[in-house]
Amino acid sequence: MGKEQFYEEYEVFSRKKDGLSLEHRFSLLAPNREMAFVMARENFFRREPIKELWVVKRSDIRLMSQEEREGFKKLDNKAYRETKGYANLPKLWKYFEEKRETGGVNP
Repeated sequence: MGKEQFYEEYEVFSRKKDGLSLEHRFSLLAPNREMAFVMARENFFRREPIKELWVVKRSDIRLMSQEEREGFKKLDNKAYRETKGYANLPKLWKYFEEKRETGGVNP
């Protein structure tokens, strides 16, 4: 076994509190999964309290292909998914309140 194959790349994720999403923290090299977990844990416990710690071998993470990315672009052209259409809601509420007060709009 060559030197370049002894260490594997791992990605470290953590969650600070229940209800929060996992955040990618860093990558590390370790000879095995258990050692990677110990290294990640030691790094975190010195810095900040965390709720969960996840250590994942980089080779186990599936990346999207360029073809899959292109497919998402075609599906994601829906303006109704964007919140910018709601920017004028305060103006609309004010307009309808004024109309209701003057009798122009039924509640």
